[in-house]
Amino acid sequence: MTEYKGHKVYDIIIIGGGQAGISVAYFLKRTDFNYLILDDQESPGGAWQHTWDSLKLFSPSTYSSLSGWQMPSTKKEYPTKTEFIDYLTQYEKRYDFPIQRKTTVEKVTKEKEYFKITTTQGVYYSRTLVSATGTAKNPFIPNYTDRDLYEGEQIHSVDYKNPEGLKDKKVLVVGSGNSGAQILAEVSQVAKTTWITLRPPVFLPEEIDGRYLFQQANKRFFGGEKSPNQNEKVSLSDIVQVESVRDGLQRDVFQHQRPFTSFYKNGVIWEDGTKEEFDAVIWCTGFKANLSHLESLDIIDNNKIATEATRSIKEPQLWLVGYGNWTGFASATIYGVGKTARKTVREMKEYFKDASGNKK
Repeated sequence: MTEYKGHKVYDIIIIGGGQAGISVAYFLKRTDFNYLILDDQESPGGAWQHTWDSLKLFSPSTYSSLSGWQMPSTKKEYPTKTEFIDYLTQYEKRYDFPIQRKTTVEKVTKEKEYFKITTTQGVYYSRTLVSATGTAKNPFIPNYTDRDLYEGEQIHSVDYKNPEGLKDKKVLVVGSGNSGAQILAEVSQVAKTTWITLRPPVFLPEEIDGRYLFQQANKRFFGGEKSPNQNEKVSLSDIVQVESVRDGLQRDVFQHQRPFTSFYKNGVIWEDGTKEEFDAVIWCTGFKANLSHLESLDIIDNNKIATEATRSIKEPQLWLVGYGNWTGFASATIYGVGKTARKTVREMKEYFKDASGNKK
């Protein structure tokens, strides 16, 4: 075992124990590398632990599985948040990954050929690094004029749990994706809602869900031609008709409006200058990559790191997994991350082979 300054030097440290981190770990189980996952959570499940209570996946369990072990059948067609977290928990136990819990990585620097990883639980060293911290810790809210003047409640979807506390209020929901649609459908049952979208939302036909996106990811990964029967317009931003969305469509609650221009003390100002009061705003406006721990490496540009596939170009001992299409097509999804993770581990094996000739 190699030591440096009295510390064990790992071949690989993975930062983040969510679906991306354990997907990489699954393929590392087939190697003889010594590796460790550093995770800031107290229990398995990654960011899924912090999503809203009624969240439903938009693919059946068969298509919501990580590499190596299919997710067991669920009570209904689309798995609940709790069912998926249970699956991730059992997945970790099944493969017995080495995970250090409640460990937040504060800063990553380089010392000679090693990474120095400074955490809330001490310092770790590794030859290579996989960053798999995702996006949930970096929610995005558009920079609307005078947003700080608004005195109503503002919630990002990452902090929304349920409509309790919103009953009989006027609520503005901003964002046209699956999260916006599902949250709007739920909140509209107890509150008066207004939906703001940049562009008209696209609702997929009932028969199209995450299974088509899964197939799209497979075809992109294996480089095959698209099936002539495949819907070319299916994308990650389209809204899948899970049960809550179908209910919302039946109640005709998805009446979207174009964005307002600014805030004022009690609400928003529309393009024609009229003011409207709102008690709360829910931002379903997505996330950006959580890369703050890598700032000291001086390789971040516009909140991204230049990569070839998942490998950093400027820091070739670093790989990034699960942040979105810039780290592999559909890599931020359950069905896409495994393909990205497998390719990453193949590249890491080649790196160690070139460096030492004795790692496989």
